[in-house]
Amino acid sequence: MAKAKQKPLTEKQKAILKFMQDFIEQHRFPPTIRDICNATGIKSTSVVNYNLNKLVNAGLLQRSQRKSRGLRLKDRADLHRVIRVPLIGTIGASEPVPVPEDIGAHYDEDDLIEVMPMLLRGCDPAEVFALRVKGQSMIDAMIREGDIIVFRKQDVAQDGEMVAVWLSERGETTLKYFYNEGDRIRLQPAHPTMPPIYVHPAQCHIQGRVLSVIRINV
Repeated sequence: MAKAKQKPLTEKQKAILKFMQDFIEQHRFPPTIRDICNATGIKSTSVVNYNLNKLVNAGLLQRSQRKSRGLRLKDRADLHRVIRVPLIGTIGASEPVPVPEDIGAHYDEDDLIEVMPMLLRGCDPAEVFALRVKGQSMIDAMIREGDIIVFRKQDVAQDGEMVAVWLSERGETTLKYFYNEGDRIRLQPAHPTMPPIYVHPAQCHIQGRVLSVIRINV
């Protein structure tokens, strides 16, 4: 199975992570944001805060917002374990993709793929499923045919989110950016020559929000 291609850490993030590792090893407790600023030369606490959140999203840190020293490095076992989620079909201009109420309960071993925990972005694995991409409508979002998309099951979306949508009138499932324009829904591709799809809200059924992309064609 192809490995997920992770976005590399920035130099700031690498410096923060290295300092945290050294600080915790020496003091047996985590540093504050101000400690990190002083050690890394980053003057803004908001910049440190931003990069800490990126490290949390990458699955490298855990964080409690209620404590000044509420940072914890993930255990090495946590970083290397995998989670199995169902690969339930394809997404593009295709047949309906059934997303069951109890995800994962109806799948054989051959239907499950292994993903790193960071790809779930903190979501409950019971609410996660995957689809293989068919078509090139999201090419400018670096999503190509054959890639695997990891979704959180949900039936609502915010403007600008990338979602899996079942279009009942068209009889197809598609992957697009979602925009609610009141009396219509705009489903925006990421392709220079493809126009948006406009549908009535009653014909637009959201199946899931994109969490991560496993890039197969590199």
